[in-house]
Amino acid sequence: MIVWAPIYWRQYGLQNFLFFCDLGNLFIAVGLWLESPLIFSWQATGLLLFQSLFILDFVVALVSGKHLIGGTEYMFDPHIAWWIRLLSLFHVVVPPLLLWAIWLLGYDKRGWKYQTLTAWIVVPINYFWRPQYDVNWARGLFFHEQHAVPGLAYLLAYLILVPAVVYYPTHRFLIWLARRWPAHI
Repeated sequence: MIVWAPIYWRQYGLQNFLFFCDLGNLFIAVGLWLESPLIFSWQATGLLLFQSLFILDFVVALVSGKHLIGGTEYMFDPHIAWWIRLLSLFHVVVPPLLLWAIWLLGYDKRGWKYQTLTAWIVVPINYFWRPQYDVNWARGLFFHEQHAVPGLAYLLAYLILVPAVVYYPTHRFLIWLARRWPAHI
């Protein structure tokens, strides 16, 4: 964190810390410090799916040169310093770290509610503040502003659908997984 945060701030600016993955790093650091099942559960419900897709896209692109999903193109951009791209490999570490922490500390069933509340706060900020960056896809999927529906209707749908289609199913999966992984403390 001591190295990553200042470099990312300088390279990408403050708004970059509103990406769920970067914001998650800050929460995970606190979770490690406090050994908090709630923080790890909270971050797992929001990050496991998307960071796992990042890993999949990155590995496929590394092997084949083609992006299966997208989102990791910057990892292969020679205009971005290699050491900056290297710092982005935290995406590869986060899913196993979250699963390990849940295995060790247990799963807190409130996590998905905290993640939903986080989205309800962060995504509207992303929608209105510097909208050209489309942080967390607040204005459209894959960093492309959508124009199929009015912007605020898209935002409202996002705030309802992402918790229902991503956070809650991940929560159910983690409950199922935690029943097979009793807490070890």
